[in-house]
Amino acid sequence: MKITHYLYNAFIIQASDKKIAIDPGGLMFYFFRFTTLIPKPEWKAITHIFVTHGDPDHYWHMDRLAEASNAPIICNKTMIKNVDGKNLMLGPRHKGLAFTTEVIKTHTLSVDETIEVDGMSITGLKATHGSLTFRLGPISKTMTPGPEERIGWGAIGFQIQFDGKTIVNLGDTLLHADEWKSIRSPDVLMIPIGGKDVHNTMDEKEALQAVQIMKPNLVIPCHYNCPAFFSKKYNPANDHEFKKEVEKLGIKCTILRKGESINY
Repeated sequence: MKITHYLYNAFIIQASDKKIAIDPGGLMFYFFRFTTLIPKPEWKAITHIFVTHGDPDHYWHMDRLAEASNAPIICNKTMIKNVDGKNLMLGPRHKGLAFTTEVIKTHTLSVDETIEVDGMSITGLKATHGSLTFRLGPISKTMTPGPEERIGWGAIGFQIQFDGKTIVNLGDTLLHADEWKSIRSPDVLMIPIGGKDVHNTMDEKEALQAVQIMKPNLVIPCHYNCPAFFSKKYNPANDHEFKKEVEKLGIKCTILRKGESINY
């Protein structure tokens, strides 16, 4: 199994006949330039697309990748509405709660629900996106997820079992110690650690608690030190310190920079 990271929560997982893309979002940097995180040369070969929630950095290019690859989209049921017989997804490039993007191939699930897709067993995991604060000089604005807010819409994590391995990707989430106790020793845990300054996800200490609960074989930290909103490290974290603390638990931790891979 080959795992490649492309910043934020964007990953490609490749094994046997599958090439899975997780959160094909846009790079939000200077002048809000939403270039693709997952390189376009990879798009055509993608077999399945997982979307953890409806923020631009997680699914800005979702529909474009689906069109290029003809791959089905797996997401929370709340990401899609049936309108006049068409399945419309929350529009990745539209403002507000606008369900505008037609999707043909989809598999939806809720938290604690398990579905079978093309030889994969996929379980929805509890995830809660935290508040997000934008700052530009003396001006700041905080957005808090809610029934009328787009931020963090459809948040869900995934436990994906295929090719003899169990992969857990939590998306952007705060800590859910009780709900995650049922997750037992996954092979790989992809976990956000950049929530110290902008508490939209766990920080390093909270992520370490999650690692202690799940006891994975391999931890890959993500969603930290990302370029966004005129900053090169919008959600800072000390990945080397996190790695050291994880390895004290006897668990392997691998830091992947943009475009780096690990064979597992």
